[in-house]
Amino acid sequence: MDLLFEAVEEDRPGAKWRRLFDRHWHAYSRWFMRDGIRARPTYLASLKAMRAHMPELLPAYEAIVSAAGDGDLEARFLSMWCPPVYVGGCSQAIITGPEPALIRNYDYSPRLLEGSWLATRLNGKRVVAVVDCLWGVLDGINEDGLAVSLSFGGRTAAGAGFGIPIVLRYMLEFASNTAEAIEMLRRIPVHMSYSVAMVDRAGRHATVYVNPDRPAEVAAKLVSTNHQHGVEWARHAQTTKSVEREAALEKALAAHQNTESVLAGFLRPPVYQTSYGRGYGTLYTALYRPQEASVELVWPGVIWRQSCAEFREEARFIRFNDGDSDGFAPTFKHGAVS
Repeated sequence: MDLLFEAVEEDRPGAKWRRLFDRHWHAYSRWFMRDGIRARPTYLASLKAMRAHMPELLPAYEAIVSAAGDGDLEARFLSMWCPPVYVGGCSQAIITGPEPALIRNYDYSPRLLEGSWLATRLNGKRVVAVVDCLWGVLDGINEDGLAVSLSFGGRTAAGAGFGIPIVLRYMLEFASNTAEAIEMLRRIPVHMSYSVAMVDRAGRHATVYVNPDRPAEVAAKLVSTNHQHGVEWARHAQTTKSVEREAALEKALAAHQNTESVLAGFLRPPVYQTSYGRGYGTLYTALYRPQEASVELVWPGVIWRQSCAEFREEARFIRFNDGDSDGFAPTFKHGAVS
């Protein structure tokens, strides 16, 4: 299958964002209503949660709902308040020193990746992010040099809270450094367990464990995969090689503080995973450089660089083997989008 990655620059949601919405809404609406519409919070409950926990984001939320057509279902979905549960993978590592960096692998099914790379100014600040749920953030950076990314925390607990991508959006829109971002994670409820990695322009960094059933915790970790203090969901950890990936990255960090050397470890097994036909593999590697407010999406042999200062609209495709594809790397090719 060909997986489309599209870089789109639009300060406020308009015709370009609406085109992305039209492309993905059918799939997202089916997912959002998979347990029945009564299982999802009402629009008023979603709006109340947004006002209570992320009031500064309300104008941007209203603008994005308007661009989507002001429908009730669309508004409930775009709030990301108590969405359906979902499970992913991912590996993350923070590089300290004079040139701090954040590197992550996003591991998921090729069929379920949105593939939108957005440069926006929803609240006046340039934010460049790979998005999920049409405006939430999987990983990203802002013009202040704050870089953030997420990985699933490896727990089955679920509760009343926001989907983590909208929380990362909020962080990049309104936090300028790691300390401010941590305080946001301490007070905003999340609906599932995640490990959030972050580093700012000054090199201040943190890995924060967020959960629906216990307070956010700043962990003294530079590496995070799909468990927190220890493995709690053994089957998931075994399937995704969470412990093996963590050990490999910790070894790479201990041996090298050079960003390129650590990056190379993200592009090799067990960290780089290729079970695409079984619905699980590395879809991209992202390298964030806070001092430059820049980001590179990386595949073996391919680097696609953007920054907050210079962002170029472009479409590229990654071809994944549609089968039991252990041992097959994706094939990169340029392509136009109609």
